Amino acid sequence: MMERKASVTRKTKETDISAEVIFDSVKKSEINSGVPFFDHMLESMSKHGRISLMLHCAGDREIDDHHSVEDVGIVLGQAIKQALGEKSGITRFGDVTIPMDDALTMVALDLSGRPFYKYTGPKLDGIVGTYDEELTDEFLRAFAMNAGVNLHVMVFYGQNKHHVHETIFKALGIALFRAASIDPSLKGAVPSTKGTI
Repeated sequence: MMERKASVTRKTKETDISAEVIFDSVKKSEINSGVPFFDHMLESMSKHGRISLMLHCAGDREIDDHHSVEDVGIVLGQAIKQALGEKSGITRFGDVTIPMDDALTMVALDLSGRPFYKYTGPKLDGIVGTYDEELTDEFLRAFAMNAGVNLHVMVFYGQNKHHVHETIFKALGIALFRAASIDPSLKGAVPSTKGTI
């Protein structure tokens, strides 16, 4: 099987981002978004998703972290989409429910090419350290729209905000890994009655 990887760069007046993703890789990721808590979340996603991620973002953090986090979602989504190519032989659907101490989160997704995003759970409107919780919602929406993923995230409960966000990112990584995994029984066919995704 050919290595599934892609590189994307995006430069605007607000951010300058470069990203490379490699599927099915245990190579250590190198992540520098300029937002430390977000870096930790992306590292969890890449580790559990077996996706090597080389990411650098220079953003207008003197304003706030919004542009950096949202634009990373755009770039990462585009890179994932490119790396999957025609999606021949992929499982297509992936879901997982994971606990982390007091928090429990489910992520279900379809690599359908038809973007949709839905979050259900406690409102993400607080702060974790200096990180605005709402930025996770912005990242997930931007990622889903640009990756062409039907993405559903449900946080059942959780008191510790760090744990809540980490379960989201870990579950996203695992669900992506499962959906992108090659199903040998498909013999390279695209898993769709339409013949294309």
